[in-house]
Amino acid sequence: MNGTPNNGLERRTLAGGLSVHPVGVGCWAIGGPDTNLGLPMGWSTADDAASLRGLEAAFELGANLFDTADVYGHGHSERLIGRFLKGVPRQDAVVSTKVGYFAGTAEHAYHPGHMRRQLQTSLENLGTDYVDIYFLHNANFGPGDRYLPGAVETIRAFQREGLVKTIGMRGPHRYATERLTVPKSQRGDKHARFRRLFAAIEPQYLAVRFNALTPPSGIFDFAAEHGASVLINKPLAQGLLTGKHSSDRPPRFGEGDHRARKAWFAPAALDVIQDGLEPLRDRFGSSEKALARIALRYCLQHADNACVLAGFTSPAQIRQSLTCLGEPLTAEDLAFVRDTAIRIQKALDAAGEVFLDEKDAS
Repeated sequence: MNGTPNNGLERRTLAGGLSVHPVGVGCWAIGGPDTNLGLPMGWSTADDAASLRGLEAAFELGANLFDTADVYGHGHSERLIGRFLKGVPRQDAVVSTKVGYFAGTAEHAYHPGHMRRQLQTSLENLGTDYVDIYFLHNANFGPGDRYLPGAVETIRAFQREGLVKTIGMRGPHRYATERLTVPKSQRGDKHARFRRLFAAIEPQYLAVRFNALTPPSGIFDFAAEHGASVLINKPLAQGLLTGKHSSDRPPRFGEGDHRARKAWFAPAALDVIQDGLEPLRDRFGSSEKALARIALRYCLQHADNACVLAGFTSPAQIRQSLTCLGEPLTAEDLAFVRDTAIRIQKALDAAGEVFLDEKDAS
């Protein structure tokens, strides 16, 4: 494996001088089926042999950013990446992992001692002595943010010790336990909270859920103003924007798969999405690859200080994400995609489906 880009895409230099292919590899799915915080949070469709082939194929096509977390399969995703990293020069791969959704026997996931143990375990799983980006995975720092100062000092200590090159945090987002226990009407302003936490943490990276169905926000400009870069997750809306799922061929999910409880994978929602994608098929092509190109291009052309994380469970899926981009979209194309997505969202709302009210711990 040589990791040499061969698809005509220029690498982007992001925060901390990290040079990355604009399409990174999201490794949540390869963690397999799992539960955490009382919720299914894995993927039942993963296969280890296929996952390893997919990681290798991604690297051969030029992808060099691999994003995982300690809670993805509770170490399984990290260990698979570790097996893959044995076959490539470590300096040629950019590795991102996270802490914050698994407390184990500690009193809190952001207890400093637990964070250190989790990082050491992640490094052992990955077979490396440093990670390029280390994320605080959620915004739950305990009552009154009791654990925030210690978490910030601990992660900065990791940087000083050379265990972590850059620090990341999640963009505006609800954490899983809040979704389970706090009525929506009683939840605080997540954007105001994000800004307060950003000021305390001073991250170099933000992890942001974004795709054509996401309402426009100023998060990319905010990141640029503060010298931060963005890792975009769910750019394909977990395959829904490629048209791969429909009510006449509904997906089947096993135990420990978070998608089994998502309204967007219900037959009624799949019908709305399939119908709503027709204008995109007419304009850009009807294949999954054509729709993947539009979804990924839409994200990448929002900002130069970002890359997308394409998830996969098969080598074919990651090859598609890395070979489909082609020519950039025009301004008219981007507006057409957004207008089409708005219509899909309105149709989902009218049908009573809550497409973006996710409850996962991703």
